[in-house]
Amino acid sequence: MSDLWMPGAQHLDIGDHAATEGGPAKAVAHITWDKNATASKPADLVPYSDLVDYFGRNTTGRGVAPHLLWDPFTGRFTQFVPATSRSKSLVDQPGGTRTNRAGRVVIQIEALFFPYCRVDGIVHAELTDTPCKGWGSLNSWVRSWGVPDTWPMGRPTDFRSHRDERTWEREAGWYGHSQVPENDHQDPGSWPEFRPAIPSQYEPYPGASYFRPGRHSAVVTAMGRRLVAEGCDRYTSGPGPDWTEADRKSYAAWQRKLGYSDDDADGIPGPASWERLKVPNV
Repeated sequence: MSDLWMPGAQHLDIGDHAATEGGPAKAVAHITWDKNATASKPADLVPYSDLVDYFGRNTTGRGVAPHLLWDPFTGRFTQFVPATSRSKSLVDQPGGTRTNRAGRVVIQIEALFFPYCRVDGIVHAELTDTPCKGWGSLNSWVRSWGVPDTWPMGRPTDFRSHRDERTWEREAGWYGHSQVPENDHQDPGSWPEFRPAIPSQYEPYPGASYFRPGRHSAVVTAMGRRLVAEGCDRYTSGPGPDWTEADRKSYAAWQRKLGYSDDDADGIPGPASWERLKVPNV
């Protein structure tokens, strides 16, 4: 079960949800580019709260809101629509190729950044010059929605446009705003490298169907021990190698601890919550 809302992100649901149209899963990288600074005239970064208010509470801002606003300096995230809804950060001209809806998911991220922004007295020319805090969690969550760790048009390294409608329509992966048809923006200019799916010392996510009655595995025992260590013990005995209702209840407690609720806390492990549990290899 992939998480509709990124774990750890502030939820500011602006409504206006609408389905995508299917096809290769994509993510689109943007920067907010709030000011036009230069190396000789840098400018202070715009406060994160200003962008939260713009995308989340301003009528004009809602009309171009992404899925996620990311602060690479602090690792903060605010999400405005669920992963399965289209967002509106791309131009989508009538009669042309689809952009905001062109995939099983089209997850759009606005990084709070502009070239030569100044934070705590330090000037950052490119996004990759920032600490990129939270990128690992963001990369993992986007990956959980089937977006592969690849740039079909190449990882952005400059502020030039590189667009190909055929590639956009047919290939899954990450695209810069500068690589999306019907758009004329040239961001993000750079983007951090992909992170490994999960550290090698931890068990990889085995899939939701793994967790069912009849499953007998040392992985289940290791998971249960981690749940106990995290204060999510709903066991009367064990934990042991057989998947039981006690495992499900304990995992649901872990999901709630992470901030999930309702169907997102049903006790069946999802990839993002599993990664955060850090079940050791068996």
